[in-house]
Amino acid sequence: MRCEVVAIGTELLLGQIVDTNSSWIGEQLALIGIDSHFQVKVGDNFERMAMTIRHALERSDAVICCGGLGPTQDDITREVIAAIMGVELHRDEAIVARIRQMFESRGRVMADNNRRQADIPAGATPIAQMPGTAPGLVCPIGDKVIYAVPGVPHEMRTMMQGTILADLQQRSGETAVIRSRVLRTWGDSESGLAERLADRIDHLDTQGNPTLAFQASGMEGIKVRITAKATDETAVDSIITAEERVIRSLLGDVIFGVDEESMETVVLNLLGERGLTLAVAEGLTGGVLAARLSEIDHGMSVFRGSAIDSNMVTVEQSGAEGAAVAAARVRRDFGTDVGLAVVAAQHRDEQPAGTVFMNLVIGEAQHAQSVALPGDRNRFRNYAVINVLNFLRKTLTGAAGAKGQ
Repeated sequence: MRCEVVAIGTELLLGQIVDTNSSWIGEQLALIGIDSHFQVKVGDNFERMAMTIRHALERSDAVICCGGLGPTQDDITREVIAAIMGVELHRDEAIVARIRQMFESRGRVMADNNRRQADIPAGATPIAQMPGTAPGLVCPIGDKVIYAVPGVPHEMRTMMQGTILADLQQRSGETAVIRSRVLRTWGDSESGLAERLADRIDHLDTQGNPTLAFQASGMEGIKVRITAKATDETAVDSIITAEERVIRSLLGDVIFGVDEESMETVVLNLLGERGLTLAVAEGLTGGVLAARLSEIDHGMSVFRGSAIDSNMVTVEQSGAEGAAVAAARVRRDFGTDVGLAVVAAQHRDEQPAGTVFMNLVIGEAQHAQSVALPGDRNRFRNYAVINVLNFLRKTLTGAAGAKGQ
């Protein structure tokens, strides 16, 4: 079964509102095994809306119209759907009363134009869930169906989860489960990952299940998404887990996390598992590193603090030497097990533009690394943060070299 999403609203086309609803709906459809090949946007214009929805019905079995159910003159989704169905609108006085009660419960008087939100195309069924003043609709058209939901995200989600997803599953007879798992990587380019996985991707293309896809996420790295389809949760998890083992064997330690794990989450968990505490010295990142760590470690049980000083390298030192001194000093000053420092190269270092020196002290051991980074000041600082965290991660897992690497 195919289901198309039509997002309605001129503000979407003008970029005044970002359409997060369509992506969320697409994700929910995938989770219940419903194919969604198209997602489109259309402005608040009767003819263009009608053309778009009719086109969607031609190539899909179901259409979810999101938006245009408000009380104002440009909210015309009800009228457009009624025209497509070839029926008249009728006013449901029970819904009018429900809307009026919502206003009165807040000590307000319902405006007369809210009454039009209760106009229902003949043959359509209002969706039982109604967290706002806009009722959703289930509108059968032959063996196909149009669903209409408000553009307000929490209202839309309530209706999707309460009625639409179950109705779609029943109509489709689909029992398959589609799930995805994201492997998050740092240290290789998208083209580099694709090259390393080329033979595996060719193999999977021949069998069709599971599939692999790449998603470049800037300063959060490259994501490798494994998607599988099976009859139940246990079977689909087994397929994904088996594929994850294969991908890990091919990519190794460039994989730093899974799904929503961030680099800082992974690093703090590694430190916590080893009973280690951390302090950082930031010579160029200006507190960005400390902010990202403290956002995760609210109680600062692992991350104990940061020294921020853009002049931590003395006139006599190179950037590498300054990083080494700063890492040892911040460890001593905060009384932690681990000291981590990140500083920019000095003119005397004769390094490529954008070079960053990283130094790490754990017990009696010291580790050092440098990297050249691109971008303006903001990107440069954020790339420095993800690189120094990755340096710490690889050192903790034994993948990084010792001092002087």
